[in-house]
Amino acid sequence: MTVVIVGGGGHVGLPLGLLLASNGHLVTALDTDVDKVELIKGGEMPFMERGAQDLLPVVLADGSFNVTVDPSCLSEADVVVVVVGTPVDEHLNPDPSAVVAVLAELSPWLRRGQLVVLRSTVFPGVTRRVEDWFQENHPGIAVAFCPERIAEGSALRELTELPQLVGARTDDVADRAVVFFDTLGVRSIRVSPEEAELAKLFTNSWRYIKFAVANQFWMMANEFNVDFERVRSAIIDDYPRAADMPGAGFAAGPCLLKDTTQLSAFSGNRFTLGSAAITVNEGLPLYLIERLESRFQLTEMTVGILGMAFKGETDDNRSSLSYKLRKLLSFRAREVLCSDPYVVDDRLVDLDKLLHESDLVVVATPHAVYQSLVIEKPLVDIWNLYGRGVRV
Repeated sequence: MTVVIVGGGGHVGLPLGLLLASNGHLVTALDTDVDKVELIKGGEMPFMERGAQDLLPVVLADGSFNVTVDPSCLSEADVVVVVVGTPVDEHLNPDPSAVVAVLAELSPWLRRGQLVVLRSTVFPGVTRRVEDWFQENHPGIAVAFCPERIAEGSALRELTELPQLVGARTDDVADRAVVFFDTLGVRSIRVSPEEAELAKLFTNSWRYIKFAVANQFWMMANEFNVDFERVRSAIIDDYPRAADMPGAGFAAGPCLLKDTTQLSAFSGNRFTLGSAAITVNEGLPLYLIERLESRFQLTEMTVGILGMAFKGETDDNRSSLSYKLRKLLSFRAREVLCSDPYVVDDRLVDLDKLLHESDLVVVATPHAVYQSLVIEKPLVDIWNLYGRGVRV
């Protein structure tokens, strides 16, 4: 098949495009970011993704993968994969019309008979909006909602292992989408578009709530002068009913908070568990600082923050709570120094400088490279990266 991925230079679209190309499809990644497109054309990944840097030059060289800013490539596609989600504004209100607006802009290059696969998380009802828009303005185009389910850093592996949700209105559209994803060797689960939309949002909100529960437990344990990690380890030891209890840590990134707010908006702001999870997770940096203030004179100290990515082993700093921690500490500490081995940010300092000049070190992102560091200063490690416990 000939495939065009709209938004194909990003964390969701690019790994999918590379895999599809390596499995026999002719793939074009369509993206509006000129610098990113030129980087990819030159065989360089614009972000960290395990295995992708090795695969990109191969599919470029054999001609199965291309990248462009020219939307005219859409006219040749059998399948158009759209990696455009539902954005939220500064007040965390979702805009359900955004996906339709993008497709309307691209419609001059779309043609009858194509299959449009919506890939990013969308507000419930967006697939119906897209179907209705095509029916009225561009009939003859099939639409399926098939959400991505990957974790950054594991995309290439998970795309070939995790079952694919296929949300389609008719059996014919579902059949076409299933055949498309069959090339990745994964099992498809057929549901309605609305079921697929809610499944994606429920999944991310469920994970976000689980992290909030763990973080709330961590706070409680701290108040009781008990190490939460020792408690958690005892709970999950050979006890399957609690095996999925996560440890404490920053629950951040571009998806979990956003999707929880989308679900809250969808429920008429009656999603009380989601609202409580947001309060806990987004409040964690301030709670951590308040705990530190009870033990240290922060106003007389330089605090070093290790890790600015939103999670370990990535260079993605979108919605990272490390930056919230940095901002709040800038009002409480004498100085704040930040470092990350992968994130590109002119405000960051060299690791040696941070370790030498800091009076207190906070592990904000659990990059594996930090485990070998010998830190002989007060250390805050809520991830238990060093195995010394997480009590603050």
